[in-house]
Amino acid sequence: MENNSLLRTDKELAELYQRHVDRVYRLCFIYLKNPVDAEDAVQSVFLKLIKYQMVFNDREHEKAWLTVTTRNYCKDVLKNWWKTRRVALDALPEVSSWDGAEPSGNVLARLLSLPEKYKTVLYLYYFEEYTVKEISEMLGYKESTIQTQLFRGRRRLKIDLGGKLLE
Repeated sequence: MENNSLLRTDKELAELYQRHVDRVYRLCFIYLKNPVDAEDAVQSVFLKLIKYQMVFNDREHEKAWLTVTTRNYCKDVLKNWWKTRRVALDALPEVSSWDGAEPSGNVLARLLSLPEKYKTVLYLYYFEEYTVKEISEMLGYKESTIQTQLFRGRRRLKIDLGGKLLE
């Protein structure tokens, strides 16, 4: 290989991984609701990054690419025949497997119980701090749709957490 190759060094890949592994894992966990599946998905997303040798304009571009790729990968996993025909074990609580790093376990559990369209936009908006415009570009929906999903998701989350709806 040439020295001016576009291939990343091991050090560059390790730095990129360290910068984004937590974010990718959290997003995988939001979708898959299972730490083992989330870990497998993280591995697959980063292998895809290595395989296709993505070149990014800046850190925001790499963050956005990883977010969209993670979302698409998790959706594909959820469509897989094995996932659709597998029976969940009710005896095992889903959220108790979360590493507990965040004190808001009840909020996270409620967020995970929301329909996908709400939990995805709420996660991207509040946890990843994307703007409505950025989320609409990533997910391919109009800004007004994202705003509506944020509004309805917040309202459902508030009701789920025992808040009264005064509006």
